[in-house]
Amino acid sequence: MHRRRFLQSLPVAALAAGAGTAAPAAETPVKLGFDTYSVRAFRWKAPRLLEYAAGLKLDTIQFSDLADYESYEPAYLQKIKDQAARLRISIDGGMGCVCPSSHAYKQDGPPARDRVLEGLRVAKAVGATSMRCYMGDSGDRLGALPIEAHIENTIKVFRSVRSEARDLGVKIAIENHAGDMQAREVKTLIEESGKDFVAACLDTGNPLWVVEDPFVTLETLAPYTVTTHMRDSAVFEHPRGAAAQWVALGDGAVDFARFVAEFRRRCPQSSMQLEIITGRPPRILPYLEPDFWKAFPKASAAEFARFLALAKSGHPFMGIMVVEDAGSGTPPAVMQEALREQQRIDLERSFEYAKKTLNVGINWRG
Repeated sequence: MHRRRFLQSLPVAALAAGAGTAAPAAETPVKLGFDTYSVRAFRWKAPRLLEYAAGLKLDTIQFSDLADYESYEPAYLQKIKDQAARLRISIDGGMGCVCPSSHAYKQDGPPARDRVLEGLRVAKAVGATSMRCYMGDSGDRLGALPIEAHIENTIKVFRSVRSEARDLGVKIAIENHAGDMQAREVKTLIEESGKDFVAACLDTGNPLWVVEDPFVTLETLAPYTVTTHMRDSAVFEHPRGAAAQWVALGDGAVDFARFVAEFRRRCPQSSMQLEIITGRPPRILPYLEPDFWKAFPKASAAEFARFLALAKSGHPFMGIMVVEDAGSGTPPAVMQEALREQQRIDLERSFEYAKKTLNVGINWRG
């Protein structure tokens, strides 16, 4: 497809996604924002990201990585805090992997404890009360160490910063990351670390990678949730089991009208941060093959049955999508431009769906 024709065709889906009847205005207000990974291809830094959020009349933003800042100097971070206050946008902090035994952990650099402390201090400096991080990814479930060992190592890191986190008034928000933990395991990590200073960043796309229905994730982690990553997924049956693909809000199999209703009731103090990740092919979940279950020796049959029902009810995504992570090397420049615009358009049409169909957000109401 010609580049211009492709880019012009995307907003049509954006307009379609905004259609729908808004929920009653009397519902519990929920702040609406986004995790900055959603527009990673633009390589914007904190000031530009805040301007973008303000232009969309959002309420909040999650700086998901310390690299979003140009400096960690107090004067610079104070400017970011002041800019956010002026724009009426609240900030959730964030950083990356914190488990020293995870294969996702970058070994070059300071110890995990020092990294977490730096993340907490930066979060405090910009006015955040939570700092999102993650333990690892799906590779940790079949590595040399069992997943329980990685959980224990993360608990040790968190316990070592308990005093500082409490003094700063910033909660560590551990994410159920891409394939690392099922919700029950995240709950164990939080409770054994100390729920007075460790909470959850509830992600709705990652549960599919661990054959978990996002409603199970919500029900399990709601009491601990202080921030979120919200996105939809196309989930469907496959000859080897099932497949799941991340899509824009409203394009997938998750009943987000029901999900948000439950979220309002269970997590009334948490913001709704969209983390829209498109441009990736479906992930095969070969649960019909015995080797698949080596990664989940303690999986709950009842919880898996709920995932199975979701997969049976879904279907593949048949809309427009340029795929980047297909193992074919770096895409040509024209495709990179299309992929970048896809990130923006899919995020923005997800906001329209959240506002008009789910009745989420405050500032956009004027």
